Amino acid sequence: MKKIKFLVVFCLIILSSCTKDNTNVTENGINKSPNQKNTGVSARDFLSDVKYKSLVIEVSYVENLAPQSQSLLNLKSFLEARLNKPNGITIVQKQIPSQTGAPFSTDAIRKIEDSIRTEYNDDGVLTLHLLFINGGYIDDTDTAKVLGVAYRNTSCVLFENSIQQYSNQISEPTRVDLETTVLSHEVCHLLGLVNLGSPMQTNHLDTQHGKHCNNLNCLMYWEIENSDVVNMMTGGNVPQLDANCINDLQANGGK
Repeated sequence: MKKIKFLVVFCLIILSSCTKDNTNVTENGINKSPNQKNTGVSARDFLSDVKYKSLVIEVSYVENLAPQSQSLLNLKSFLEARLNKPNGITIVQKQIPSQTGAPFSTDAIRKIEDSIRTEYNDDGVLTLHLLFINGGYIDDTDTAKVLGVAYRNTSCVLFENSIQQYSNQISEPTRVDLETTVLSHEVCHLLGLVNLGSPMQTNHLDTQHGKHCNNLNCLMYWEIENSDVVNMMTGGNVPQLDANCINDLQANGGK
């Protein structure tokens, strides 16, 4: 059975700052700095309607690597169930050129985002950028592939070539199910799970693996990052958040 590893690098990434909070990165009249902070910083902004009453999800994808439409609809439904956004959630998509320089480092991915992202926070509108890129991640090996990384407070990247490699075959999840799982897991880190901006109401942190839930059946369990995710998703099963994770989101302004 193929081995899948898509979140092992996450804890290394969140320790380094992308852009200092007190730095204004303004281009063409747009202040980009609110969207260039550490993962988890904007958890409450996502969950509550205090500052932002709507969410725009910008999906940038390389030609022939667009996510499945149903995967994006699944993500929207997932977020509608957890976020207080009375003015709604909107998804916009655009194709971008194939990117060179693979395998990509996180710094390289940030630079790509900076060159192609067009949606930034505005008055009452929060934005999320999802990048579906060609090529792999710098930590990939012959037997372990990174499928997704949450690398800024409103940014995730998905390595669509690797997702397609490990889906739609016998004993593997469907592409929609695998995309949905990776998207949901990564975005949940942006929502502050686990203990990454949404404080735990009950201690359920897996201290050995960090920023993940200790419930082996939860969407935020660390073993989703390896080959066990295939076993967890047999029969079309997509891992869900457990009660502790949901309680954390609700306590931080979510549903």
